[in-house]
Amino acid sequence: MPHHTRVSARLSAIAESATLAVDAKAKALKAAGRPVIGFGAGEPDFPTPDYIVDAAVAAARDPRNHRYTPTPGLPELRAAIAAKTLRDSGYQVEPGQVVVTNGGKQAVYQAFAALLDPGDDVLLPAPYWTTYPEAIRLAGGVPVPVLADETQDYLITAEALEAARTERTKVLLFCSPSNPTGAVHSPDQVAEIGRWAVEHGIWVITDEIYEHLVYGSATFTSIPVAAPELASRCIVLNGVAKTYAMTGWRVGWMIGPADVVKAVTNLQSHLTSNVNNIAQRAALAAVSGDLSAVTEMRAAFDRRRQIMVGMLNEISGVHCPEPLGAFYAYPAVGGLLGKEIAGRRPISSAELAELILAEAEVAVVPGEAFGTSAHLRLSYALGDDDLVEGVTRLQKLLGEARP
Repeated sequence: MPHHTRVSARLSAIAESATLAVDAKAKALKAAGRPVIGFGAGEPDFPTPDYIVDAAVAAARDPRNHRYTPTPGLPELRAAIAAKTLRDSGYQVEPGQVVVTNGGKQAVYQAFAALLDPGDDVLLPAPYWTTYPEAIRLAGGVPVPVLADETQDYLITAEALEAARTERTKVLLFCSPSNPTGAVHSPDQVAEIGRWAVEHGIWVITDEIYEHLVYGSATFTSIPVAAPELASRCIVLNGVAKTYAMTGWRVGWMIGPADVVKAVTNLQSHLTSNVNNIAQRAALAAVSGDLSAVTEMRAAFDRRRQIMVGMLNEISGVHCPEPLGAFYAYPAVGGLLGKEIAGRRPISSAELAELILAEAEVAVVPGEAFGTSAHLRLSYALGDDDLVEGVTRLQKLLGEARP
């Protein structure tokens, strides 16, 4: 008899989401009575705005929402997403170019599934969000990390991308503002990367989920706006999770050329069919409304960002570039590795994160999850008091590092 493994090789090769794993462990410890402070999950601590919740409550009572609806999304939501995209980024698209998905992660996977054949390379600026390489591999592609470290403020360049390009390169994944680093490319940098992709016939999948979370002098720039000639080979990913504090509602979307949208709609028709109608109605209220709630949340994130970065940079052996977007700090901690901390000598950021959780009861995500060693990711999407207390614990523990 032929030998068959119980779980397919394809799924056996996929790693658990490191960010969700850290968050789950922190929550489990808190439930057990431990005073753990979690910097793991990228999740706003604010409730979803009332007007969005009210729209969902009303939708739940409407029998229209108790039935199947079109696979690519409610027509009125697709139209509202197109209008919101023009309003917020200056990118003009038709409602028929929009596919509404179960959160941004489904949009990420379906974008790769639509473009990749086995063996196609995807240039993946590193540090990268932990889900990108797994989605690429699931779609049959090969992730090719292109590093930009803290000495470059985590900003990738067209020159670095060109150095990594081969005849197998089909797609560039672009994310600005970045998870996990908070780096934001300038309009000129975005345009240069877009023109480079056009020159070499490379598709760009651009993740714009953090478009509204930029600080100081930084500005968000949509790559098909900066390089309009890219539009026919560009897929835009977005969703309501981060902007409107709607992580649990699971509504994302992708925008692309007609042939890609048709292929993705076919896939989704077999995979999940329509997104939950109540959540779609809530998303419609979110993207159709003004951005006042977003403005308030961004002001809080900005304050927390400055506090966290300032405190982290007070720790000897830690270097944290200023993040200009999203809600993450990504400090380099190579200066701490190999030193004695609480009787141990961590030699990787994974070991350091374990030590921090055990000794300081603070949950952080190690850089290995994002494609780089000697780094940690900390989300500042949590209350001010917990943030200060958590980083104070880090200062106390890591400040005792000895050669």
